[in-house]
Amino acid sequence: MPLSEKVIARCLQISLFSEAPGEITRTFLCDAMHGCHRLLTAWMEELGMTVAVDPAGNLRGLYAGQGAVSRRLLIGSHLDTVPDAGMYDGVLGVVLGIALVESLAGQRFSYEIEIAGFSEEEGVRFGVPFIGSRALAGTLDGAVLETTDETAVSIRSAISHFGLDPSRLDKGLLHPNTFAYLEFHIEQGPVLQSANQPLGIVERIAGQSRLTVQFNGRAAHAGATPMHQRRDALAAAAEWIVAVERHAAAVPGLVATVGRIEAKPGASNVIPASVMATLDVRHPFDEPRVEAVEKLLATAREIARRRGLRLAIEPKLDQNAVAMHSDLIHAAERAMQQGGFTAPRLVSGAGHDAMIIAAKIPSVMIFLRSPGGISHHPDETVYPEDVSAALLAGRHFLDECERLS
Repeated sequence: MPLSEKVIARCLQISLFSEAPGEITRTFLCDAMHGCHRLLTAWMEELGMTVAVDPAGNLRGLYAGQGAVSRRLLIGSHLDTVPDAGMYDGVLGVVLGIALVESLAGQRFSYEIEIAGFSEEEGVRFGVPFIGSRALAGTLDGAVLETTDETAVSIRSAISHFGLDPSRLDKGLLHPNTFAYLEFHIEQGPVLQSANQPLGIVERIAGQSRLTVQFNGRAAHAGATPMHQRRDALAAAAEWIVAVERHAAAVPGLVATVGRIEAKPGASNVIPASVMATLDVRHPFDEPRVEAVEKLLATAREIARRRGLRLAIEPKLDQNAVAMHSDLIHAAERAMQQGGFTAPRLVSGAGHDAMIIAAKIPSVMIFLRSPGGISHHPDETVYPEDVSAALLAGRHFLDECERLS
């Protein structure tokens, strides 16, 4: 079987490990992650790699170098998913890293290669993204460990339940001699498809702000309360959501999303007393993003004031935009040229582990085309020829790293 087909088949195998029957859902350190780890561990150990799970639940495999090795290349992505996900988001980057090691057929470099399958990136279970890569980078605030999921289980408890020791997170830090990070990932958008290009090089990852905004009014009978006497939290939230869309459409490069709302008490004959809405704002540069958040929150306050409601705002994430390292971008471009590709440079609107690791070491991302621009959906897929292109470019990138290291 060609290596590209093996990569796709392995992604399919991993997709079978899910916490929800009939779909792909794998959140931070759920029980299904054990099976995912076992499978990936077996593949890495077949290649002579040493494999361990660090205290944050990141799966890490090490392929030794030759001679007196003192430097290390990290290749990774995440193993968690959104609910009812596709097969490739995150996982493909880990499987491609293993396949690259397999393609070496025992060849060693003057540097080690570490493969990392991060335990969490999506922020689904706890509303906190990048738990795995933040732990590796040493930027996971200890207070975050007390964050709880919908069942009141904390991150700290989830780590313990998985059989790991949350008091030993410092034992899983990035190796100090790691000189570069490479992440393969599906684009999750339509740009490469539109350009008819199999691969792209990420030069910048958009910053993002995530918040919850809660409108608090007063529950009342839907039939007995006149319209002018209502304190309808859902009507206020609806007005604000339209304002969010309108403002984002007017600012070049800005995207803003209200992805989830919860209305209480949630009965058809009761005026909603409170509505919680999430806000996700992203831009390739930080200043427009920060300005947009301020504007949208001011709008929410004005709507609440005018309607006689109270407003509660809770920040969840404030992640700055991150530029990929110019030397690695150029190395990736040379690798593409050697493979016969002309890969465009892209801005990633989606967040990735690379934006966390980039704060510590030079980092770069290579995108694979997403057919139809589809991601975070069961129809997410890849073209086998694009996987072949990624393996070829990745192999040349390893040679480029011989000079960088």
